[in-house]
Amino acid sequence: MFYTYVIQGSDKRLYVGYSSDLKERIKKHFSRGVYTTKRMGNLKLIFYEAFISEKDAKRREKYFKTTKGKRTLKLMLVHSLGPVV
Repeated sequence: MFYTYVIQGSDKRLYVGYSSDLKERIKKHFSRGVYTTKRMGNLKLIFYEAFISEKDAKRREKYFKTTKGKRTLKLMLVHSLGPVV
């Protein structure tokens, strides 16, 4: 399986990524082993989707990084995100 996931930092910023091993990738984020998220404060996994195809997971990640995709995420996760900066 391949996963697209969203992490939120204590600074309310969102990080979108994809991985074939979600548990290991999240552990790496939480242990500050990923350059992009290590300065985001306390992290929490707020959303993920599973795909059979790697191409589908990558496509979804790219979509969530677009302006329209960010808006969609904020609408989907309105109760999970709280006030977003």
